[in-house]
Amino acid sequence: MAVCLLMLAANVSAQQGVSDGEWRHSNGDAGATRYAALDQITAANAGDLRVAWEWAGANFGPTPEFKSETTPLMVDGVLYFSAGLRRDVIAINAGTGETLWIHRFDEGARGLAAPRRNSGRGVSYWTDGQGDERIFVITPGFHLIALDAATGLPMPNFGNDGIVDMKRGFDQPVALDEQNLGSSSPGMVFEDLIIVGPAMAGSGRPASQVGVPSHITAWDTRTGERRWIFHTVPKPGEFGYDTWENDSAQIGGNAGAWAPLALDEELGYVYLPLEVATSDYYGGHRLGDNLFSSSLVCLDARTGERVWHFQTVHHDVYEYDNPSAPILMDVTVDGLEVPAVVQLTKQSLVFAFDRVTGDPLWPIEELPVPASDVPGERTSPTQPFPTKPAPLDQQGATEDDLIDLTPELRAEALEIAGRFRLGPLYASPSLAEADDGTIGTFQVPGTAGGALWEGGAVDVESGVLYVGTTTGLTVLSLTHDPDASDVEYISAGVRVAGPQGLPLFKPPFGRITAIDMNTGEHLWMKPNGGTPAAIRNHPALAGVDFPPTGSRTRALLLATPTLLFAGEGWGGEPYFRAYDKASGEIVAEIELPATVSSLPMTYMHDGTQFIVFAAGDRRTGQPGKLLALALPDDSQ
Repeated sequence: MAVCLLMLAANVSAQQGVSDGEWRHSNGDAGATRYAALDQITAANAGDLRVAWEWAGANFGPTPEFKSETTPLMVDGVLYFSAGLRRDVIAINAGTGETLWIHRFDEGARGLAAPRRNSGRGVSYWTDGQGDERIFVITPGFHLIALDAATGLPMPNFGNDGIVDMKRGFDQPVALDEQNLGSSSPGMVFEDLIIVGPAMAGSGRPASQVGVPSHITAWDTRTGERRWIFHTVPKPGEFGYDTWENDSAQIGGNAGAWAPLALDEELGYVYLPLEVATSDYYGGHRLGDNLFSSSLVCLDARTGERVWHFQTVHHDVYEYDNPSAPILMDVTVDGLEVPAVVQLTKQSLVFAFDRVTGDPLWPIEELPVPASDVPGERTSPTQPFPTKPAPLDQQGATEDDLIDLTPELRAEALEIAGRFRLGPLYASPSLAEADDGTIGTFQVPGTAGGALWEGGAVDVESGVLYVGTTTGLTVLSLTHDPDASDVEYISAGVRVAGPQGLPLFKPPFGRITAIDMNTGEHLWMKPNGGTPAAIRNHPALAGVDFPPTGSRTRALLLATPTLLFAGEGWGGEPYFRAYDKASGEIVAEIELPATVSSLPMTYMHDGTQFIVFAAGDRRTGQPGKLLALALPDDSQ
């Protein structure tokens, strides 16, 4: 079945990225374009970028955080961000990095047991435009805190002395010591609301098939009162309830939004990138399509009412949840202007829709996929495949995909792969002790993508989308373990290494792809960087001539009128690069003291353009810190 674009929306304001020199949302603007209209840094001077200041995060608790994913906001010369395993909130001077205030909230045992005990991906900013300015943070233990942006003190008129316990706002009992519920992404501010997308901890091995649904909630920014709730797992009588067979929605859990949300402020629509239901790899207790798991859902941001939805994976047993903020951009398709929303996926697919109507920009086909032979399971016979754009990375696994840089590596890769099932995208999980002697199914891209939380960046002037991906691998292997869970089959935890520690599949291992979203066509695809030293200097590859492999990481992207910027990504080498947007050629490469771990942001302060991101390195013992790059005075 193919679904086509039916109608266009009128009178929708264009998505233009950030144009005022500030950075008020974690992804730049509410539409997650990650584009800033700043042009001080160009191809001619990007190579002169230097570290202007650092903000160290080594002293936040007894256990330092090495991988910080926080992206600061910049408002009126101040950066606001989260740091440390408690998710403390920090305000610093945007020009010097000087600390202005710190807010710490100790959640005790609840915080220590939280599923996402990390610094999170940032904070949210709200103002009434008349002097009331607030910073919001979602804590690891799932409290919502409102702070005075000037002082860092809790707002006494919000909730209970500045704090709302969001576990009490779910329309169902949630134990306050429930250890699986949390969020690491900032909420989305709209008018006098902050909209929160919670998520559960990974549920490949849940203790029970009974889960806590991760409903979406909206809270009054002044009082902390809950204003609306959207049931991501429908209640009896609600739309979508019948997609859970045998009333299984009544025990269904998760289906939350662990990635950031996106918002069209003119339309008043918020877009939810929802994830898989409990459990991740076995759905025999929740047969059916399971709305709204693994769906892109558009809501009226003022009321929480559903406007439209599209399920990107039916009856998800692959952990192919939607991993990144939907991207709002304006394109011209077949001569017609379209306000679009784009959802990137772990599968390395790009789903593009009219963001008003939900109609696809190009046909989406329901194509047959392999059936499961796991007892009690019934996978969907088809899954949706966009006809455009083309996939961003390798999909599925065959022997032809295995590494072949030398005959010896090829032979070892074939031996490793021989113990597993190889197949196309959506090859189903299989048993660790299958009748055919295999111990699991190769899943490519794996549960960590493809694309993941890093998302993409948009050149809003041209409608070109840039995305970083990796050729990831997960083994989908199930076992029956009644002592661990009442779910019939849970993850067996099988992992696989490539030959001699090298990747199992052919390069490139990480890519950056440029897509013209006006036509749906790829413009270029380049390796993410060169060839990492660990591969370049590997003894098995001595004397072997091969092209750049790219890093086994996802690029962290930022777009401006002049350049595409990219950190190489966590686990890679400590480089920040500037790319020519039209060709993908590297025009500058800046070596850093640590590896980039968060999405970069940029702003103007006192006439200087800064680029700021988090960086750290467990291998060299460097806890996460903020680095600010800027040009020397004589290069501006």
